[in-house]
Amino acid sequence: MSGRPQVHQILASLGYGDAIGNEVLGINRALRAAGYRSEIIVETADPRLEDLTVDYRDMVDAIAEDDLLIHHFSIGSRASRMAFALPCKMALVYHNITPPEFFLGVHEQLVRQCFHGRRELTAYRQRCELALGDSEFNREELEQLGFSPTGVLPVVPGFTHLDVDGDARIYETFDDEWTNILFVGRLIPNKRPDNLIRFFHAYSTLYNSRSRLILAGSYGGFDSYLAQLHALIAALGVRNVHILGQVTNEELTALYDVADLFLCASEHEGFCVPIIEAFYKQVPVMAYAATAVPKTMDGGGLLYDTGDPRRVAALMQSVISDASVEAHLVDTQDAALERLRAQDFDGTLLRFVRQVLDGPRRPPAPVSYDFWRQFTLAEELEEIRQTRPAAFRALPLAPDEGGPVADLTARADVRRGHRA
Repeated sequence: MSGRPQVHQILASLGYGDAIGNEVLGINRALRAAGYRSEIIVETADPRLEDLTVDYRDMVDAIAEDDLLIHHFSIGSRASRMAFALPCKMALVYHNITPPEFFLGVHEQLVRQCFHGRRELTAYRQRCELALGDSEFNREELEQLGFSPTGVLPVVPGFTHLDVDGDARIYETFDDEWTNILFVGRLIPNKRPDNLIRFFHAYSTLYNSRSRLILAGSYGGFDSYLAQLHALIAALGVRNVHILGQVTNEELTALYDVADLFLCASEHEGFCVPIIEAFYKQVPVMAYAATAVPKTMDGGGLLYDTGDPRRVAALMQSVISDASVEAHLVDTQDAALERLRAQDFDGTLLRFVRQVLDGPRRPPAPVSYDFWRQFTLAEELEEIRQTRPAAFRALPLAPDEGGPVADLTARADVRRGHRA
């Protein structure tokens, strides 16, 4: 194995229990099992996963021209920009970026991040040897943006996190004679929890007053949006809406166990793993037919294409009140899940790896002549900002620009001299 190229992954942040994080960990296991030296390179990581990662700044001099970097692109970052400038080959894996307009008036910082991330993505058309979507929907978006060649590295979720004992408190609270309508996912605008509330209001008013809506998912950073949802609940006068926030695996397992229907109203998804989790737990699924959702469901469950609360409520009633309809939906979901799990994720990944390693290299990426100098200065500024905030605020203005930019050139030159 001496001299064999290394195959690393790089991404902005490794999250615990989310779809991207689980895929990254699965790729890492497959690469190492195939004999590749492989690290997960990040800007930040959940504390529970930090020991599985390497800081992106520590890998600048460790990646050679013959190596392959699998770049998970979901939003722009310093790690992403460093990856662009490295000399190695690159395969980009695109997890989709939510259109920024979903966050207008809700989260202005995220509006900017999504806008710049989508703009930054196009720079990689001439940088990566292969562009992969983690769904056909994402691959098609890459192709529309001018990437070539493209492919699909399918999301094949694992379910070990659901093969645990359910939290007894969930059963005690929700396992009764009432009907439970469940949605799992972050409480953010593109997932349209506001429509879920409207649909549930119509259903509980017209068909079943002994029902509840359960929303399980983080709303961190979206406090103002959460307030808007509570205002909507109050304005409609709807009862029995339970907003749980982020849940543990044990709580999640129990929620799927007590659910009578999984209802999704999301208008923008790159894949939507919770739909497949509901398939696995044999909960009938109704989902809005937008973006990647129809292909994710692959003929399973029930798709709807209306935003009319009365029409959606009628569909909900047809599923919940008729055991034969529910059984049919679960059968279609079982078949779709079987097709998904039959895909050879490891084999597909390794074929793409060999395709890039054995194929031609693109010309060097066009980066600024002083990129690495600016990279060093930016990292020094960030270290000062984090460890000495008062000193950071006191840094002198650049003489010609009038902005809060410190002249750290001399310090950078000193560091470069020490390295030499």
